Amino acid sequence: MRRSFLIFAIFTLALSAFALYEALVAAPTEQTMGDVQRIFYYHVPSAATAFLLFAVNFVASIVYLARRSARADALAVITAEVGVVFCTVVLVTGPLWARPVWGIWWTWDARLTSTLLLWLIYVSYLILRRYSTSGQTPVLAAALAVFGFLDVPFVYLANRLFRTQHPQPVLLGGPGSGIAAKMLFTLLVNMAAFFAFAILVCWVRYRLERTRQEFEETQALEVLLEPGMRSSR
Repeated sequence: MRRSFLIFAIFTLALSAFALYEALVAAPTEQTMGDVQRIFYYHVPSAATAFLLFAVNFVASIVYLARRSARADALAVITAEVGVVFCTVVLVTGPLWARPVWGIWWTWDARLTSTLLLWLIYVSYLILRRYSTSGQTPVLAAALAVFGFLDVPFVYLANRLFRTQHPQPVLLGGPGSGIAAKMLFTLLVNMAAFFAFAILVCWVRYRLERTRQEFEETQALEVLLEPGMRSSR
């Protein structure tokens, strides 16, 4: 396991370095927006990674509700945590890109508002997991995660269904959409790097979460056995 993790970590580091070079040096400068457009190579992969992690959280939450699997619960928690980090990157890089291009930091259109709502839902999920002491907390959190994931397809489709300040998609956006081949290559490389980094972080967090679960199970078992051990004495 350690060898596999080390190999994957080195691969992720090399891929991230190559992606950084492609985004900041190799990719052509966009004619209208200039160098600020390079935020695109971090904004879009962050959103894609967050969506992927929230999808895994959605599936893991359903599995937990059906089977009460501790492994599924651990996977749900860690993907929500890492997903919130990437969603935060989306909400930070978006205004940084918007200000010099649109002249404003933020507007309450369908895409931006639904993305903020998505972030708030999963932050609420993490707060519930962290501070609730009820024995039903994992069940309630899983139900919230299943409900919260409904916002993901809405965020994705928002600028297709509504007229928004947010630009139309350059990938799978229908007629008139498109992106230069070199820009597309740079985007895909950065997306792969972000996915790899997310997997790496989730790998570490999953092992820590499973260790925490096993420790708490051992403590609970000791508490249950302690009265019996005292009475036998």
